[in-house]
Amino acid sequence: MFQTDERRLARWEQRVEWPLTALAVVFLVSYAWQVLDDHRTSGVDTVLEVVLWIVWLVFAADYAVRFTLAQDKWRFFVGHLFDLLAVLLPVVRQLRVLRLITVLKVLNRRFAGKVRQRVGVYVAGVTALVGLSASLAVLDAERHHPGATITTFGDAAWWTLTTISTVGYGDRYPVTWEGRLVAALLMIGGIALLGVITGTIASWLVERLSGVEGSVAEAEQATLAELRLVRAELAELRAELRNR
Repeated sequence: MFQTDERRLARWEQRVEWPLTALAVVFLVSYAWQVLDDHRTSGVDTVLEVVLWIVWLVFAADYAVRFTLAQDKWRFFVGHLFDLLAVLLPVVRQLRVLRLITVLKVLNRRFAGKVRQRVGVYVAGVTALVGLSASLAVLDAERHHPGATITTFGDAAWWTLTTISTVGYGDRYPVTWEGRLVAALLMIGGIALLGVITGTIASWLVERLSGVEGSVAEAEQATLAELRLVRAELAELRAELRNR
């Protein structure tokens, strides 16, 4: 029974994989437009807001369907807490900057299993997507606040770069609690990404060194084999000379 229910859940996730990915891209583009175009008309703003809420409702419905299909509800609930938070938190107007978490989660679910073997590509893609999302989110939270130091996308991108790399120059910093929440999440994500990158580089170096050691060992074995052949030939020559 459990296996049947899990197959149903897997079939649902496979069926909606591409549509949700396309909607996630639409969500990201709409949100970027809303944040970057500060002089948009009220009509355009209304359309963008409607698109964002429709896509969010689809994401919420996807979570509800997956929860319904799961045979072990508690196990699904505990294992998908991040999914639930990504759906619930953006409902609060003050937490609208967290709407991008939903997009990141959907896109990660779509591509993680596809390129995880190519860790470098996966990490680069995740870093770029997280950096773009954080820049948009912090700009959305900070831009119109009195005393804000992050007022343009360039400021936001620079702040994101220094934060995610854990450098933190301090020339740009969030002053709103929403912006600081984004900063906290970005710091945690930056540490995690740096850990993955460091681990990947270390693994690559170990693999290369192992390959070098293996090549040296093979060369030594080949040299010893050639020496044995030479000694055998010399022994044969000596035997022939003695017989003569």
